[in-house]
Amino acid sequence: MTLLDSVKNTFVPIHREGYPFIAAFAAATLFLGYFSSVLFWIGLILTAWCIYFYRDPERVTPVDDRLVVSPADGVISAVGPAVPPGELGLGPGEMTRISVFMNVFSCHINRAPVRGRIIRIEHKPGKFLNAELDKASSENERNGLVIDSPNGTIAAVQIAGLVARRIVCWAEPGGSIAIGERFGLIRFGSRVDVFLPSNAVPRVAVGQTAVGGETVLAEFGGTAVTPLVRVS
Repeated sequence: MTLLDSVKNTFVPIHREGYPFIAAFAAATLFLGYFSSVLFWIGLILTAWCIYFYRDPERVTPVDDRLVVSPADGVISAVGPAVPPGELGLGPGEMTRISVFMNVFSCHINRAPVRGRIIRIEHKPGKFLNAELDKASSENERNGLVIDSPNGTIAAVQIAGLVARRIVCWAEPGGSIAIGERFGLIRFGSRVDVFLPSNAVPRVAVGQTAVGGETVLAEFGGTAVTPLVRVS
């Protein structure tokens, strides 16, 4: 390993979505610093936070179709039965919902909880309530991915929060997605719900800290086919 590789591995990559915001924060800091050293230091702290917010670390995702991994970094805020949003077309019946709440200091890159084919993506305008509230699932602005996985139909729903005002999704309907693959982000502080068939067994508890792309949220039985090679 070269010295350059060592330096690169020391720093967490920044996602390109953050570049315009980081540049804006830095420019505002320089402008305010011209008038006040106090404002300069405040701006510098906010710029550092913006860089930290848009970090995009590499993750090691388990390769096993029986597993469902966390779509985001954060705290498990809900585990239990719930009716999925109507626009996803999953019917009126309850599914197993696992919610991951992200605060403004969490890494906000969202990752696919399972592999499969994206059969539907629906964006729904709505309110900007505190994402920790249960009713945020049905009332807040959101964007849902419906994935046809080896274990049935699964949905991952990006939910805007009190501060979050922008949901970004790079995935497209009809495309394939790998478990742990990046598909979007939310600015700034929000939540992601995963809706699973009833035969999924939750492996996390409310209050537990989850790592996107690594923490196992739930597990299916042993009938699913496990790929020989991980797609990244």
